[in-house]
Amino acid sequence: MDKAITTAMLIVISMVMAVMLFNVAYPAIVEGGDAIVNMADQQNDRLRSQITIVHAAAEWTNGAVQDTNGNGVIEVFVWVKNVGDTRLPYAGIERLDIFFGPQGNFKRIPHASESTTGTYWDATVVNATDWEPTATLAITIHQAPLQAGQQFLKVTMPNGIDSEYFWSL
Repeated sequence: MDKAITTAMLIVISMVMAVMLFNVAYPAIVEGGDAIVNMADQQNDRLRSQITIVHAAAEWTNGAVQDTNGNGVIEVFVWVKNVGDTRLPYAGIERLDIFFGPQGNFKRIPHASESTTGTYWDATVVNATDWEPTATLAITIHQAPLQAGQQFLKVTMPNGIDSEYFWSL
């Protein structure tokens, strides 16, 4: 009789331990699966998002800064094309990071929503209502720090996709 009671207690304890192990392990397994799904979604987003700087030009004529459009502000004009197959929402365009300046002495340029004093940038989509595939974003860097020589420009999206461009003044 003692063996039957002991065996029954061991079976009950084993069942309780199995349930406790399941209650501990199952949430960790589900959480790990969710993390893998999120990482796969982020990688899919990165693979489908691509941009290319098509061209950049500055208000620079004959080796000197010159306000060519007559608005009283020295500007750099940049055209960036969405060459991926994902629509990039224009509503969050201010989250782009723009780096600009002479090679070796460039800095991050804030969006107009952050500051309109000193150097800042704004943008518009020129051939669509949203920054969809094949659409071009026209970026204007106001009060640009122009110097003769090699210029560096980098546009980085919030998901880390970027494009770089060099040109000389």
